[in-house]
Amino acid sequence: TMHHGPTNPWSESNSSSLRRIQGDSQIAREAGLEPLADRLLADPTLNPQQIASEYTGEAVADAVAALEGARAILVERAAEDAELVGAVREKFWSAGSLRTMPRSEDAAKSAAAQKFRDYFDFSEALVTMPSHRVLAVLRGEKEEALALAFDGGDGEPYQAMVARSLGVDMTAPGEATPWLAETVRWAWETRLAFSAAVDARMRLKQRAESDAVAVFARNLKDLLLAAPAGNRTTLGLDPGFRTGVKVAVVDGTGKVLDTCAIFPHQPQKQWDQAKATLAALVARHGVELIAVGNGTASRETDALAAELIADLRSAGAAAPVKAMVSEDGASVYSASAYAAHELPDLDVTLRGAVSIARRLQDPLAELVKIEPKSIGVGQYQHDVTPGILARSLDAVVEDAVNAVGVDLNTASAPLLAKVSGVSESLAESIVAHRDQTGPFRNRAALLDVPRLGPKAFEQCAGFLRIRDGDDPLDSSGVHPEAYPVVRRILDRSGVSLAEIIGDERVLRSLNPGDFADDRFGVPTVTDILAELEKPGRDPRPAFSTATFAAGVEKIADLKVGMVLEGVVTNVAAFGAFVDVGVHQDGLVHVSAMSDRFVSDPHEVVRSGQVVKVKVVDVDIDRQRIGLSLRLGDKPARGPKPAARNDAAKQNRGRRPGNGAGRRDAAPAGGSMAQALRDAGFGK
Repeated sequence: TMHHGPTNPWSESNSSSLRRIQGDSQIAREAGLEPLADRLLADPTLNPQQIASEYTGEAVADAVAALEGARAILVERAAEDAELVGAVREKFWSAGSLRTMPRSEDAAKSAAAQKFRDYFDFSEALVTMPSHRVLAVLRGEKEEALALAFDGGDGEPYQAMVARSLGVDMTAPGEATPWLAETVRWAWETRLAFSAAVDARMRLKQRAESDAVAVFARNLKDLLLAAPAGNRTTLGLDPGFRTGVKVAVVDGTGKVLDTCAIFPHQPQKQWDQAKATLAALVARHGVELIAVGNGTASRETDALAAELIADLRSAGAAAPVKAMVSEDGASVYSASAYAAHELPDLDVTLRGAVSIARRLQDPLAELVKIEPKSIGVGQYQHDVTPGILARSLDAVVEDAVNAVGVDLNTASAPLLAKVSGVSESLAESIVAHRDQTGPFRNRAALLDVPRLGPKAFEQCAGFLRIRDGDDPLDSSGVHPEAYPVVRRILDRSGVSLAEIIGDERVLRSLNPGDFADDRFGVPTVTDILAELEKPGRDPRPAFSTATFAAGVEKIADLKVGMVLEGVVTNVAAFGAFVDVGVHQDGLVHVSAMSDRFVSDPHEVVRSGQVVKVKVVDVDIDRQRIGLSLRLGDKPARGPKPAARNDAAKQNRGRRPGNGAGRRDAAPAGGSMAQALRDAGFGK
């Protein structure tokens, strides 16, 4: 259909909006302007104005409108050339950069934007920009503090690509060449540059997301596979000020023995009374471990526990050992339906203390009760697509549970549900069967559980352990289907199962090839022999605790050069956060982790690990602590600026990326770490 009147973009009355709508190629085609575009392309010696006047009429007001229409057709043609678009995007990605600036003058002055001030005048190549910075600037944009600009660099090479695609010779003599060159520029600037920038943004975000998810998964794995303190009576403390410290004592199996609340801190300040209450609980239940949650009031509560332990020691009594426990997600657990089912008679506020105590005994068994994302060990976990994150984390939990194995007679339904082949409903069915008929005596008895068929048995049996059951093999990682192989090994070596289990000498003298058959190859037999050597071996490290230095309780107590013991709380792409007992985690930058070049901090440390660190930098004003794992490191030189503005000036225009030999050096004063911490990373 032909368009008439003001609605036609090529008619005079509408010519002012031609640029604004970047030409409508569809309407231009309908107005019969494609032959004009093709003639000018084919013969640049033509005079554009002259030729265009042949195409005017009712639908096209004048030669200017005709040329605009022809240009719109050619721009559209370039924008729809898939090969060109792909090549432009690749070039933009490899040569382009991202610039960031304050969204407005007002935004730059706002208090909320200060955590992004390192990005007020910042630029970095797209290809090398590390993920944590990508997520930081995207968050700055989302919080309306920053504006982002994607720059592909010099436009000429892109225009040359467009010209090649359209068949324009930019150097050809001829009256149409300037018009064609302008068309090429217009195609690049109005269409292709924009689509390349959109593509670059998407790529940056996807790369940053997958990196962040990988870091989060690794941290979660470290937390899940942290050292279990084991079956020891434990007192859990969930710290708080006004609402008090919640206390729970659990026995070696995690059963609740006692609960109460104490009020040692502001405003009640019942310090001595609180200490006496704890001392009575320790004596009454023979408490061996004290687990202190690491949230609000944790330092003060930790000091109370330390004083209690010191008092017990000086009185010659047996004193428990204390340890800090991450309480991330404990409140989520307390309010969950599962906690209500598991601890129905316990006030919601006391359930957190129970969870903290159990986390120390067996982190894996306790942490599977909450959604992985609530465990809170993620670099920018709130900035990644929830579905991608959830799938990755669920896989980590299942791998961890299957690596450790599960005690069939003590495991909760949520823990059983993480075993291969066991659904949530099947897990509940196993627990109900166990409650009804008593502990399982052997793995074969699993087949008596309603709805647990041969397929599920085949998948799950190897991961479920039965301690002190009818068959010693049931406490190992050997799958019931492979028991015949073990019987062959026993027949051949002429010893009993009880004798061969754990006998390294006999087991290592056997040749796996002698026992292999069509069903069980040499690798499987090798695994079986290794499992018999250490049946049901736990891949988790032995339990140890960090001893925080006495008298070091706040940042002001830290002195450069001090060597302290601490616990790694979080590992990121750029370093690791370490709790040294002063309320604020310190950062060991990746460049201070080892004498050799470290590309991934996980090569050196893991969450929950006890480490010795040296204090190299303390900035009380900005609540920032620089630490090093290289105990021979020299402290940072020069006093720290007192005012925030000086620090900001000092960082203006700095390109994080020119660190000596490091792709990812921190800007001066560790401000990058602070920007990340401000943006919700670390404590």
